[in-house]
Amino acid sequence: MEKLTFLGIGPKIARITIPYLVIAIVLTILFPAIFTFGKNAQGPLLIAGIVLLAVALAFYIVTLYLMVPGIRNNHLVTGGVYRLCRNPLYSALLLFLIPGLGLVLNSWIIPTASLLGCIAFRKFIHEEEELLERLFRDEYRMYRSKTSLFFPNPFGKK
Repeated sequence: MEKLTFLGIGPKIARITIPYLVIAIVLTILFPAIFTFGKNAQGPLLIAGIVLLAVALAFYIVTLYLMVPGIRNNHLVTGGVYRLCRNPLYSALLLFLIPGLGLVLNSWIIPTASLLGCIAFRKFIHEEEELLERLFRDEYRMYRSKTSLFFPNPFGKK
């Protein structure tokens, strides 16, 4: 019997996104005149970045709290942050963590790693979707029809 796995497509997204992210961080540190918003923007960006990092951390922790028992028991998790979107772990990292890091480091190039991550997510997510449909059939189809794929939406799918 097929089972859920903890990593999913995460390693595939990471192989593409992390090298780019590291290069963006190094470029920001080595060439701040080119890759930052400037010293005047540092204060407000730092505050906004800290807020995004806090949201990312909270989203990530709550997602793991819900996801780990679901994987262990091989059941579909649809409550909590999973009501907002079907992939809250990827959302936390790509929509909040990476942009938050970019703002904290006053960098315009670091958040572009999220764009690359989103492209990788779209390329590979079908693998997870197909597994969930095989495992949970109509229950997953119903959940998928009501819940956003990636962007958190408290109102459900339109």
